[in-house]
Order: sequence, then C-alpha cells, then structure tokens
Amino acid sequence: ASDLRRGMPSAHRRFQAMHEKAGWRGSAGQFGEGAAILLGNLLLIWSGEMWRNSGLPVESLAAAQRIHDHMRTELMCGQYLDLLEQAHDENTFESALRVALFKSGKYSVEQPLRLGLVLAARGGEPWIDRLCEEYGRSVGIAFQLRDDVLGVFGDPAETGKPAGDDLREGKRTMLVARALSVATPLQARTVEETLGDPGLDAAGIARLRQIIEETGALAACESMIKEYLDHALVSLDDAPITPRSRTALADLAVAATSRRT
Repeated sequence: ASDLRRGMPSAHRRFQAMHEKAGWRGSAGQFGEGAAILLGNLLLIWSGEMWRNSGLPVESLAAAQRIHDHMRTELMCGQYLDLLEQAHDENTFESALRVALFKSGKYSVEQPLRLGLVLAARGGEPWIDRLCEEYGRSVGIAFQLRDDVLGVFGDPAETGKPAGDDLREGKRTMLVARALSVATPLQARTVEETLGDPGLDAAGIARLRQIIEETGALAACESMIKEYLDHALVSLDDAPITPRSRTALADLAVAATSRRT
C-alpha cells in the first residue's frame, strides 16, 4: 500500500493517477490496484519467456526446471502468508520467521542460488542442497530482518519509501513480534491499538519506535542479523566452490544484510 517505491510512485498509484487525470468512470483506487496486479502477472509471464529463451543448454534448463517452478510457487505461498499474518494477528516470532523464510529467504537467496548451481552443474549434487540451506536461508532471513528494521527506522531519502509505512500497514514482522513478546501491558496495548492505522502520524510512529527500542527488540534483531550472517559466512568455508565464487557469495551476504535501502 506504500505510495512510493525506490523514490518513485508505486505501480498502483501510477495507474490510479492515470485514471484520475483522465476523469474515467469508477473507482480510481480499484483501477490502480487491478492494473498493478495485472502488471505483476505480465512480468511473471515475461520471466517465463526469458527463462525458456535464455539460450542456456536444453539439458541445463531441464535439470533446473523443477527448482524454477518450485521457487515461484514458494514465492506466492510466502506472500499469502504475509497477508494471513496481518489478518489473523497471531504475531508470534515463530510465525513471523516462517513468513520471512518463505516470502524473502527462499525466493530471494536460497532458491536462486540453488537454481544457478544446478544450471552450472547440469544436475543436483549433495553439497548444493547443504550450501543453499545453510548459506541461503541464513542470508535470506537476515535480509528480511534488515528489511523489517528499515521499514520502521529507515531514512526515506535512502529507502525510497515513506518512513514508518510498515507500521501504518500493520505488518507483523519479526521486529514487532519480538517487541510484543517482552512488552509491558501498556506497551503492548499501545502497539495493538496503533499498529495498522493508515492515519498514523509522526508522533504515533515515534512512540512505536520508542517501544521497539525500549523492549530491546531492535537490539535483538541486530544481534540476530549478525548471527545469521556469521553462520552464512562459515558455511562457505568447506563448500566445493572456486575462491572467486566464495568471495562473491561472502560479499553478497554482507551487502544484503548491511544495506540501507
């Protein structure tokens, strides 16, 4: 629901503005959302075309097809879990971690890494699954934890989206779950009453940020990011990959978990 992404109007807002400027009939908001969903579907179709027409050897594509299909299925399941988490308010750390794993960890890092390794090897190798799970999941979860922190404490000039939008949208992130697990009754009531309020003002955002810091949730998430990063880097030590690949994956892990956008 963010108005901005990467410093520019989100797709649904662009289409909404088109509708409003032209003075078309019906709801501009519904038109914007519907057109943005269709755009997402179109991009998914194009990604399939790019996959089939990539020019890679037929045997490599055949070996990796199952992973490619599974990755896209996991992505949809992860996005659904994200919606479900906001709807039913379970909001335990374990449920938020599950969302992070499927919404971000698997499709952002673990499965693309597996896809590339299987394409290169033209088949599966036992060490591929081990590396993807130990390195890929660790980096993926740490990546999502960093995203949670940026969604609350990020600088709009760097993130490209309004500050506190995750709080206005009511995202039940690992950061929020950690805060609620140790919050005082008053702090917990404040979070439950204000999280997800689309009209949340700067003072409300500041109060929620204060609670997240006072409960130690921010410090705990930063500590977890470091632990996941350290685990990912250690997993590269005995992987049967080239020194150049090891360096590239180590650099990727650091970049993904220390980013500011």
